[in-house]
Amino acid sequence: MNHWLVKSEPFKYSWDQFNKDGRTFWDGVRNYQARNNLKAMKEGDLVLFYHSNEGKNVVGIAKVVKEFYQDPTTDDIKWVVVDLAPVEALKSPVSLEQIKAEESLQDISLVRQGRLSVMPLKAEEFDKILEMGSV
Repeated sequence: MNHWLVKSEPFKYSWDQFNKDGRTFWDGVRNYQARNNLKAMKEGDLVLFYHSNEGKNVVGIAKVVKEFYQDPTTDDIKWVVVDLAPVEALKSPVSLEQIKAEESLQDISLVRQGRLSVMPLKAEEFDKILEMGSV
């Protein structure tokens, strides 16, 4: 299993809305590196849901429920989506500040490539963020 982090601006698509919907396709990715990350996602992979711009917090866990397919919001075949479903909210949101302060998370893309919207995480990085959000 692989681990990922996806970013969404809460005013565009929030964790609360995601939970109300129960499932969504992750669209709007227009960066080749993020697109390639979507293509690498496999059914059952776990995904951290991060609120960007407002809040700047990891707020929940999702899972990949359908692997990549053509983005239905564009006719351009270069762009893809995956389907995600919520798993659970973190007990406490984990802020970008907390992540940056954690030595073991210094190499994650959230810290190194702030604008990347879909990024891989190592299992231990994913677990560390979960641990930080369980307090």
